[in-house]
Amino acid sequence: MSRYLVRRLLIAIPSLIGISIVLFTVLALAPGDPFGELATNPNVPPAVRAALRAKFGLDDPIVVRYLRWLVAMLHGDWGFSFVSRVDVDQLILQRLPTTLLVIGSSQVLALMIALPVGIIAAMRPYSLFDQIANTFAFVGFSLPTFFTGIVFILIFSVYLGWLPSVYQSDVGGTGWQWLWEHVRNAAMPVAVLGLFQGASWTRFVRSAMLDVVRLDYVTTARAKGLPERKVVIKHVVRNALIPVVTLVALQMPAVFGGAIITEQIFRIPGIGSLLISSILANDTPVIMAVTFVFACLVIAFNLLADIIYGWLDPRISYR
Repeated sequence: MSRYLVRRLLIAIPSLIGISIVLFTVLALAPGDPFGELATNPNVPPAVRAALRAKFGLDDPIVVRYLRWLVAMLHGDWGFSFVSRVDVDQLILQRLPTTLLVIGSSQVLALMIALPVGIIAAMRPYSLFDQIANTFAFVGFSLPTFFTGIVFILIFSVYLGWLPSVYQSDVGGTGWQWLWEHVRNAAMPVAVLGLFQGASWTRFVRSAMLDVVRLDYVTTARAKGLPERKVVIKHVVRNALIPVVTLVALQMPAVFGGAIITEQIFRIPGIGSLLISSILANDTPVIMAVTFVFACLVIAFNLLADIIYGWLDPRISYR
């Protein structure tokens, strides 16, 4: 296992370098200038503007700028935000825990919905429960997160007044009161992302279960007299989860993309909202760092999926 992890990490290094080259090139060639406002400000002398551009190397060739950025990244220097006037790594570390909390909680909620509903629907195909589950899955998957987010705000914040419409990470109180306030703030964004993903995964879990339940080894297990519960959990669910894990890993970029929209709706101080504000302000060091962090997280989740494969299917060996 340790050799496999080391090999996968070494393979991930060229992938991350290739992703960083593409991101840096696109941002360098994109229209806009982080010092564009200075050019229209009559109070800033041209010499000062030229000195700032020379200091940050904005007029250097793209290759030179990328190599400078890569060397700085390897030394732990993520750059300097032109807008916030602070280091980029400090900005990301302030917002990353909130994003991971919301996304992680939503994925747990999605699995808690998709696994039991999909398994029961597959064990009782074309029953009333199956039809109701499929209907809600189609509805949940068809509605975009920005629409359900607005609906949740109207119902639970405007009409009922139960939950805050704006996420507040710096809540007061201690103990259970502090925990309850955090739950109230995160309830709607987690529900919006979790229900959307859960609806998509429910259909996939049901389909994977129906494919496995018809295989010969499941019929043999039942013929041996094993209890139905043991047949389903040990022989059907475990093998049906392998393609589900693949789907979850492949959908992680879409999950982060949906989280960016959700953070904008609920004003969550995460790296998604940081990315949007940086794009609007042409703050290229922050844009580059945030997108690179997203790429690292996607690769990390794919590595985690490969590890889970071996736990689900003992025939998979790590060599």
